[in-house]
Amino acid sequence: MDNDNRGNLGGIVRQQRVTVPLTLQQLAAVSGVSASHLGRIEKGQRFPSASILRRIAKPLGFDEDELFTLAGYLSPQLPSIAEKNPGYSNGRLDPYVARMLGQEPVEVQHTVLGILTILKSLAKSVAKETR
Repeated sequence: MDNDNRGNLGGIVRQQRVTVPLTLQQLAAVSGVSASHLGRIEKGQRFPSASILRRIAKPLGFDEDELFTLAGYLSPQLPSIAEKNPGYSNGRLDPYVARMLGQEPVEVQHTVLGILTILKSLAKSVAKETR
């Protein structure tokens, strides 16, 4: 993974943390990852291990597989997911959207998945506020 992708992941993590909203210290407390290490990840100075991603996924509102895909640990394989599961409706991408996105470069796929994850988190926040 090149440095641009590493910086993008850090930016996505930061944007999601702010959206949730959590401070670095709060995320550190719930994840057990030091605030200084999290800050370096967000700035793109460090790239998180799979273990770190696992620890921060839930507090940030990500499914583990979403964060692992954004980090490049999992292959997006979006077309095969849609083709093998025509009724794919467990909160994931619509099959048509998955097929179209699967034709884009991996960097675009990561960016779109990050944006969709953030939008999903915002929708959850709005739903909680309207109750």
